[in-house]
Amino acid sequence: MKFVFDLDGTICFKGQPLCKEITQALQYCHQVGHEISFASARPIRDLLPVLPKEMHTYPMIGGNGAFVANGGKVTHLTAFDNKTKKQIEKIIEEFQLSYLIDSAWDYTYTGSTEHPIYRNLDPDQLAKNISIHKINEMIKVVLFPNEHTSKIVSRLKSLQVRTYMHGQENILDISPLGVDKWSGLQKLNVKQQEFIAFGNDANDIPMFQFAKEAVCVGKHEELQKVATLNAESNAGAVADKIRELSKVYAAHLEMNR
Repeated sequence: MKFVFDLDGTICFKGQPLCKEITQALQYCHQVGHEISFASARPIRDLLPVLPKEMHTYPMIGGNGAFVANGGKVTHLTAFDNKTKKQIEKIIEEFQLSYLIDSAWDYTYTGSTEHPIYRNLDPDQLAKNISIHKINEMIKVVLFPNEHTSKIVSRLKSLQVRTYMHGQENILDISPLGVDKWSGLQKLNVKQQEFIAFGNDANDIPMFQFAKEAVCVGKHEELQKVATLNAESNAGAVADKIRELSKVYAAHLEMNR
């Protein structure tokens, strides 16, 4: 069975690398015969620093599906088309917004260094913070809308984009239309009803809808509607659930041999 894990708030807490409990649970999952993949809003560049080196070659979805990697190499990139790129830049200029924009590797960030998203941004300093005018391929965008949220959301609805609103962080997370975690998993040849998904936020809904089992970590009203299971939002509870499902589906593998 394939197991797919979101990172932040699911198996990775407060931006820190995977803790010992989670790492050991993932190792157990792998040892009993399951394939592990990661699916995050982070670009691949920012996924790697929180994962053990032994897992750097595992299949990965980054940027909510805009980046796909396998065997340690990025295999697919999906950027905004040039027209949409210019429209997003126009919204940024019109509303004087702060932003985080990822290109294929480098990024541009103008938000506060106090914002939670900043602590997850290129922690190993592998890339450069460049000007928005030097971003050739716009892969993923995060906007900090403040009091302009409703107006900006209305404008984004007319563009070829997919938008997730994260109220607690007050950000708008934007990907090209048709790009989500499920579309990314399909590029890794993951089939409907043939994987177990763990997640904690609205951007996990697309993959939850096609999973055999979908584990909502913590409380999220929208996500819980499509989840089949729940786990408390702490490392111990999540590690226990990983081990539990690993055992259950290892038994299924044995029965089908």
